[in-house]
Amino acid sequence: MSKEATASQPRTPMGPIRVLVVDDSPTVRALLVEILRGDPGFDVVGEGADGREGCELAARLRPDVITMDIEMPRVNGHEATARIMAEWPTPIVVITGSDSVPERMRTMEALAAGALAVLPKPHGPGESAFEEDARRIVETVKAMADVKVVRRHLSSSTSTAPAGPRALASPPRPDTPPKRIVAIVASTGGPQALKAILTALPASFPAPILVVQHMADGFVPGFAEWLDAACALAVHLAEDGMAAEPGHVYIAPNGRQMGVTAAGRIELADDPPIGGFRPAGTYLLRSVAQAHGEAALGVVLTGMGSDGAEGALSIRERGGTVIAQDEESSVVFGMPGAAVQLAAVHEVVGLRGMAAAILRLTDRERSEP
Repeated sequence: MSKEATASQPRTPMGPIRVLVVDDSPTVRALLVEILRGDPGFDVVGEGADGREGCELAARLRPDVITMDIEMPRVNGHEATARIMAEWPTPIVVITGSDSVPERMRTMEALAAGALAVLPKPHGPGESAFEEDARRIVETVKAMADVKVVRRHLSSSTSTAPAGPRALASPPRPDTPPKRIVAIVASTGGPQALKAILTALPASFPAPILVVQHMADGFVPGFAEWLDAACALAVHLAEDGMAAEPGHVYIAPNGRQMGVTAAGRIELADDPPIGGFRPAGTYLLRSVAQAHGEAALGVVLTGMGSDGAEGALSIRERGGTVIAQDEESSVVFGMPGAAVQLAAVHEVVGLRGMAAAILRLTDRERSEP
């Protein structure tokens, strides 16, 4: 049975964030409600026991944000997310256990369908990790509630933004040698953007691709598996000392900073977080700039905050090239916008044109008409 509050009026600018909680476990559902109601900034307006109820309540209550489980009877969290984003676009935070391969894949598909973030289910109140879990849930739900999501068609997770690049100051010279290493950084909205880009690149792609995607602990291995299954490129969870080879993608693991040597070897380090992130996009981009200079291509995708901006500037200052996702196709223009504001970006490109731009800069012969 679903539960819902009597009040269902839209949130006022100064009012509490209206949350719908969807989870088939009564215990987990009650725990999430307790965590959220413990913060005066939230009003839990409804509870759904499966994806079907979640869709019904989303349509009726029009909450500001939804927390969504994945493995549920009747309609799972991926299917519910896809329907909600197609019919009643709402910020969605996936909260799941991700214990099995099918659940990990469905979690990633929910992100591709438009969910904004994924978190593990919280430990119980008697466990040492509970307070940190609760803090992370409260902070994430608050942050995602302010994201302006857009309607997404059920048949597609790619952007409809114009594909043409918009040049900023001093674009790369036509005679610049092709880029031989690509570093991509992303946060909120990144999983769907990365999937759209990487699935459009051929297995014969002429450069290695290193990726920092901000994601909660425990989900990055499943993210790498999901991309590997979807792409012609080979996708790996990066390991220290691994050779970065053309046609391969390397995803930074949680809890380590990722860089690369001039010889093309991946380096994982326990260096401090940058801007609260480890891995940090700026760390990766700085490393690529220092090791590869003008042969480096930096790509800054959708995401909250400013991670990657300082690193992008390092690439530009060392003669490399930086492109950023445009505001129209970004879920959040924070990271690419910060790089643009820092004058680190050569071109701003819509998501539909990003793969073509990367090919143009890494393989001049392939991209020539």
